[in-house]
Amino acid sequence: MRASASRRIGVAIMALCAVASGVAAQGARSGRAALPAATPEAVGMSSARLQRIRAALDREIDGDRIPGAVVAVARHGQLVYYESFGYLDKVAGTPMPKDAIFAIASMTKPIFAVGAMSLYEEGRLLMDEAVSTYLPVLDNTLVAIDGDPSRTRSARRKPTIEDLMRHTSGWVTPSRGTSAVHDLYPPGPTADDLTGPEYLEALSQLPFAHEPGTTWEYGPGFDILGLAIERVSGQSMSEFLRARLWEPLGMVDTAFTIPASKATRQARPLPRDPISGAAQTVRNKLRPLEVECGGGCLTSTASDYVRFAQMLLNGGELDAARVLGRATVAYLTADHTSPDMDLTRLHAFPVDQLAGHGFGLGVSVRRSAGVGGAIGSPGTFHWSGAEGTTFWVDPVEDLVIVFMAQTPGQIRTYYRQLVPGLVYQALVD
Repeated sequence: MRASASRRIGVAIMALCAVASGVAAQGARSGRAALPAATPEAVGMSSARLQRIRAALDREIDGDRIPGAVVAVARHGQLVYYESFGYLDKVAGTPMPKDAIFAIASMTKPIFAVGAMSLYEEGRLLMDEAVSTYLPVLDNTLVAIDGDPSRTRSARRKPTIEDLMRHTSGWVTPSRGTSAVHDLYPPGPTADDLTGPEYLEALSQLPFAHEPGTTWEYGPGFDILGLAIERVSGQSMSEFLRARLWEPLGMVDTAFTIPASKATRQARPLPRDPISGAAQTVRNKLRPLEVECGGGCLTSTASDYVRFAQMLLNGGELDAARVLGRATVAYLTADHTSPDMDLTRLHAFPVDQLAGHGFGLGVSVRRSAGVGGAIGSPGTFHWSGAEGTTFWVDPVEDLVIVFMAQTPGQIRTYYRQLVPGLVYQALVD
């Protein structure tokens, strides 16, 4: 990897200052650093206290609870901590590189939300418009009564594009409930190897599990949203996102499929779940997908995702590339829930700390400094992935945290408590 003379000098200076935070960017693949680097002290953080991250994660790795991880922390737009830990592949003994590629699962959703909002800014995809405006096959009109698909009534209104992004559409997935209507729903287009039209046709035959707009239930909204984006834009999702997000933001390793040339950088979980002992894997990301789904199909790196998150914190712009307008980002990251909504499933989310949270468009939104299960400021927005990745953006502290790991079991909940505490305790200004 080649680096400029100034970059080498900068790295040497940081080493002489004993700032072992690994902030020298690995951006030679794209000619662009993850973010500009700074010492923690320059932005009100403590180098010594940040080293607690390594101590804690090394204990986890030594205890065979996690194979490895990559952590990126940015404050005031500058990267102050960027480290890799443990193993890319524990079985093979391959060390974890900073440019490891992770299956990010539901951290795909915020990326799709940004893509959708770029169409909103053009007046081509409106938030309060019925989904069936863009996908006519989904002209559903019936809702199941008490979860019984044999007893239905007319829905009061149709689900909107906003409903898709805040999980209030009434469409559900079978893993999120035990009612008879849940059992009828397909898991998703990729899980069932359905084409996009086949998936939409299956949904069109089913009643809603909830009255649209009334109940938060994590569901297939972003899979549907992706198909609507493709219909409106006339592009595949990979073409659409590459042009609107990945290329402008320098997200060089974010994709639906890991190409063969990068296959050796794919992170893998421990072969067995450290809690249950069951065999575990992450999704095969080397095989092309039938549907480039918005629910959880992307792969990415810590470097790419910290750039995406920093763009949101900046109000839609990074390195002179504007992806969204400032007001649009504020709308996306606002709380879109209301007092009359049933948020029981949000606040009892089984693998995250979402008590005291509302929900925006693809991200949870913290309502107060307390009642959240981990440190955070009001207005902090974040989301996580089923394979173990997570990110937080705190506008109050001007802080971005990205944690990448492949921990697909229940233990991922633990790291979503551990990591923010380790970062926030290093704030000293």
